[in-house]
Amino acid sequence: MNLQKNILLAFKWILICVMIGVLSGSASAFFLVSLDWVTQFREGNNWIIWLLPMGGLAIGLLYHYYGKDVVKGNNILLEEYENPKETIPIKMAPMVLIGTLITHLFGGSAGREGTAVQMSGAIADQFNKLSSRARHFERSRETRDKLNNHNRKILIILGISAGFASVFGTPLAGALFALEVLYFSKINFKSIILSFLVAYVAYFTVEFWHVKHTHYSIPIVPEMTIINFVWIIIIGILFGLTAMLFSKTTHFWAKLFSKYIQYAPLRPFVGGLILAIGIYCIGTTKYIGLGIPTLVESFSTTTKWYDFLLKILFTGFTLGAGFKGGEVTPLFFVGATLGSALSLVVPLPIALLAGLGFVAVFSGATHTPIACTIMGMELFGVESGLFIGITCVVAYFSSGSVGIYHSQIVKGAKHKLYQRIKRQNLEDF
Repeated sequence: MNLQKNILLAFKWILICVMIGVLSGSASAFFLVSLDWVTQFREGNNWIIWLLPMGGLAIGLLYHYYGKDVVKGNNILLEEYENPKETIPIKMAPMVLIGTLITHLFGGSAGREGTAVQMSGAIADQFNKLSSRARHFERSRETRDKLNNHNRKILIILGISAGFASVFGTPLAGALFALEVLYFSKINFKSIILSFLVAYVAYFTVEFWHVKHTHYSIPIVPEMTIINFVWIIIIGILFGLTAMLFSKTTHFWAKLFSKYIQYAPLRPFVGGLILAIGIYCIGTTKYIGLGIPTLVESFSTTTKWYDFLLKILFTGFTLGAGFKGGEVTPLFFVGATLGSALSLVVPLPIALLAGLGFVAVFSGATHTPIACTIMGMELFGVESGLFIGITCVVAYFSSGSVGIYHSQIVKGAKHKLYQRIKRQNLEDF
């Protein structure tokens, strides 16, 4: 009887993974195609950037009147995982999709990971109604509640995994990111297996729709000598400090807008007006949108030393003002352009430096060195794995305790290290 029940339970979760993977992958495919279209339209019609304030107002009004319960975005997924309360409203998916497309159409600087993960997370959490049918077999209400919360935690992991894997084309990193961003809190073996399964289903769904991802390469990987190791440590620290700057800049602008503009819909309106003027003054659109052309170029051509700083400024201001989108692709841009600029002083191949920055800044800003190491090997090849792993770990420990997700709970060795430093500083004071 128990064997039959376990088989049925396994079949149920496999079916749920397939359904979440297909739905999330399809949503990401539609999003990626739509994002490409609005980006091309904006680049061919730069006059539309002057409508950025109106686009911001539209997003602000949309969330103010219809989306107050989903305005926190990715942080809702982290909060619901740690303390499950209510099913994430399905409206989060279309609202973040619309908000992100408006942001990119009119010239905001944002990414795409947040959108894909939020859509996928909202889709996955709806399956709680299906997966929780097993609760009725339990007699105790307390036991039923515990089972329901356990199922929801798994579903949130599946949503994050499917969204990340499908939008970036990295199923291994997507599965690990979903587990690591939650700091492996209360995760069992079943969650791990299902996370990898749904990631691959979502990834192949995007492939089925013939939606292509951007490809990068590191053609030359030198040997790991003592000198190269020292350089890796140095640039890893720089990447970690840059990740800290990115996170604090985004939070700074969000607090500033909240403090001085009480009516929420006006924040992206005012922010959009300032951004439009700023874009006009600098005379280029390379720092808005995803910035993929500059990102790809950084692997072969040395970028300007200030490119990464301007991307941090534009992205932090865009998201802090209340526009929608992710932070990860801008983090890629920041890291790759910084790495590329460092090629003037660091005796390592430019593509390797750009690739290391690409994943290391992401590692520091999200506290996910394992997932970022795997992502680097998926994107650039396993040959650079040792360089990538060391750089991601160093950046992780150098980026402080603040990340782009303010609801993320930092645990483990890094948490203990910074707690020890904090206590020591208090004692010295």
